[in-house]
Amino acid sequence: MNAEHASAALITRYVRGEDLADDVVWALESHLETCAACRGALAEVDTPGTLSALESVWTRLEPELAQTAPAPRRRAAWLRTWVTPVMLPWLLMALLVIVAAVAMDRMWRGDGGISFVRLCAPVLPVLGVAAAWTRGVDPAYELIAATPKAGLYLVLRRTTAVLAVVFPLLLIAQWLTGSAIAMTLLPGLAFTSGTLALGGIIGMARAAYTLIGLWAAIVVLPTVAFQREASLLGEQWVPLWATVLAVTAVIVVLRRGAFTRLSARRW
Repeated sequence: MNAEHASAALITRYVRGEDLADDVVWALESHLETCAACRGALAEVDTPGTLSALESVWTRLEPELAQTAPAPRRRAAWLRTWVTPVMLPWLLMALLVIVAAVAMDRMWRGDGGISFVRLCAPVLPVLGVAAAWTRGVDPAYELIAATPKAGLYLVLRRTTAVLAVVFPLLLIAQWLTGSAIAMTLLPGLAFTSGTLALGGIIGMARAAYTLIGLWAAIVVLPTVAFQREASLLGEQWVPLWATVLAVTAVIVVLRRGAFTRLSARRW
């Protein structure tokens, strides 16, 4: 496949179902989505029995199609690769959590007191990341998972959609409460990457619940109990969070194949 169009030989092999490498299939199908010329070439490829089968199907469907009103064009179909139906209510919930955290900071936070925004920030994106690729909450899961773009590519795309909404909200919250930007966003990135890394082993939803539970037990409960700022969110811990982010990101890349082979029970 050259820089502009797929070769006729490659398109013919694809139509006939010949054995092609996964990366070649992925590249070809991605190209076909945007290239009308190659889609036209695809339609012209003939295989034994193709035309007769098409004529047979068309003969049966033509009377029914003539009596059926055309469906309205779905202009936002491309959004399915970025979001799932469950992500909108989750994002609304995230907004409410941030508003509540800001309100509690304004009402009860004194000098050296607890910042609820900083306590929530690291794990706020985690459930959204889990919702981005979980079988039980996406009605189109089987359809999307069967595409060549499934796997890490799709997980990262949907994760980006979550972060693109959550992080601006957190930036506004930290500006309103005076929290440090690095300690609002960097732990959140580390937990997001950690969820992806652990999700490739035990499943995204289980990874999210595990990390949230650990954060609550190790940081949130002691912080609230002793009424002092969480030590792990101090500026001296920035190198640690950066290291966690880097290590988990490497794990995600090295185990990228796990996102295309995970069984249904692990999501």
